[in-house]
Amino acid sequence: MKSIAILESGFDKELELQIAPELRAGFPSPAEEYLQDSLDFNRDLIKHPESTFYGRVIGDSMVDAGINDGDIAVIDKAREPHNGSIVVAYINNEFTIKYLDTTHKEEGYIELRPANSKYNPIRIDEGDDFEVWGVVVYTIKPW
Repeated sequence: MKSIAILESGFDKELELQIAPELRAGFPSPAEEYLQDSLDFNRDLIKHPESTFYGRVIGDSMVDAGINDGDIAVIDKAREPHNGSIVVAYINNEFTIKYLDTTHKEEGYIELRPANSKYNPIRIDEGDDFEVWGVVVYTIKPW
């Protein structure tokens, strides 16, 4: 089952958005007079632009981690994955997004764990065509 489609990098342009200092979910107020700074995704959120990519999430295997079908994952290939990282992995000719579980490494395997009880972990043995392609650093949600 494919759960993520990798899209090409798009860091050629600067994108600056205004930042409001606080957004309260109560009585609305005109925030324009309080704008203090700007947010440039490339400058402020992306540490390794040359190795960062976007991917659109397909499927529901990570819903309990707050990653839903249609979200855009920001994936950094330069980040070192560790146990518990949410990663994009390439396994046996497919990409998937899952938690990396290295607790069984001494036993000769690792697992990719979904964040949805409907799915089982994926066991990765030595003979599998497997690579951690990158670490998910942010998700962008459509509304």
